[in-house]
Amino acid sequence: MAKRLTTYILIAMILGIIVGYICNRAVGSPEQATEIAGYFSIISGLFLRLIKMIIAPLVFSTLVAGVAHMGGDSKALGRIGLRTILWFIGASLMSLTLGLIMVHLIQPGIGLGLPIPDASASSGIEAKGLTLKDFVTHLVPQSFFEAMATNEILQIVVFSIFTGVALAAIGEKGAPLVKGVEALVALMLTITGYVMQAAPFAVFAAIAAVVTTQGLGILLTFGHFVGGFYLSLFMLWGLIALAGFLVVGPRIGRLLKSIREPLLLAFSTASSEAAYPKTLEQLERFGVPKRIATFVLPLGYSFNLDGSMMYCTFAVIFIAQAYGIELSLAEQVTMLLLLMLTSKGMAGVPRASLVVIAATLHFFGIPEAGLLLILGIDQFLDMGRSATNVVGNAVAAAVVAKWEGQLNHDPDAPAPAVPPEFAKRGTDLDDLTADKAPPPA
Repeated sequence: MAKRLTTYILIAMILGIIVGYICNRAVGSPEQATEIAGYFSIISGLFLRLIKMIIAPLVFSTLVAGVAHMGGDSKALGRIGLRTILWFIGASLMSLTLGLIMVHLIQPGIGLGLPIPDASASSGIEAKGLTLKDFVTHLVPQSFFEAMATNEILQIVVFSIFTGVALAAIGEKGAPLVKGVEALVALMLTITGYVMQAAPFAVFAAIAAVVTTQGLGILLTFGHFVGGFYLSLFMLWGLIALAGFLVVGPRIGRLLKSIREPLLLAFSTASSEAAYPKTLEQLERFGVPKRIATFVLPLGYSFNLDGSMMYCTFAVIFIAQAYGIELSLAEQVTMLLLLMLTSKGMAGVPRASLVVIAATLHFFGIPEAGLLLILGIDQFLDMGRSATNVVGNAVAAAVVAKWEGQLNHDPDAPAPAVPPEFAKRGTDLDDLTADKAPPPA
């Protein structure tokens, strides 16, 4: 079933490009293209609303059940949390630094060959600064229902951890609630299965809408920038995979293969949230325990947006190059530290990367009008960074599970060979293990 859905998504992407290109060439004006794209967007918009509908209860139920099953082991919870955050910090620094290095090597903003927007022009993106006080305050929901209604993933995670720990602490009194939460998990996963059946239609509509309005020619115009950014993303994938290999071992290749379906879904819809349910499912199949996967993955949606963070450094320096502004080494290091803070907890903000970039441009005195240079191709770039976010969070979950010594045996790996002498007498490996077991006391 999973392979068929992946095939359907690939077919939908190809059909979306073809239909979008035909519509783009057939329309007579940008207004008509926008109108036609609006009809396509009805389908993709409905799908993303369905995803948003299930994300909050799915995160809440799976995380509460996972924490509750830790049996009140606060040390284990704290250890998993610390290891997760340490990995996220390392991945964030790697993403930001690689983006900074690559944009300097490629220099896509130099000799752009396009009219540079006037420094006083408005980009339409509001630059919102995020202070440490705002970030810490925003962690805790003032209302659980408000957090659920607005899909504030980080706030839902905080409340879910409290709930799971409390359920484990009250023991038998909380058993009925734990069973209820487990039933809610089963319910949400079933609904998720229904929603995922519409994924190919949403993929087709999303791709067709973008190509109808933007056309494929815009990729040629910004070829240097787009090509350089995707090259950087592929290098980041390689570094993430290498880091995962150092911890998990050769199985990391099987993990990347197993998440191809959520990866395609995130890429084609330009939404990491759309891939969350399938990523969670594939992580469990890979061998990551549910209690770890349901803890690491939601946190990753706020703390580990590797593709988005690389895009921030890449885009800021690109705009600075376009305006002929040079930032000193000290300013660039400051920018990295600033983005480490402002990129956290922004996952629920619409077009979050653009908001973070706008705030960073304002901080360093770079014209915010430079955002107009990338607005036209942002959807194409968002596809790549959303897919990268999925890769980064999947590897993070596998790494934390390995560190905890709880990465289960690969179900797809070949069974160990039985020595011929034991095969002849009908003895299996379980018998060997039993023979070597110490006698009962």
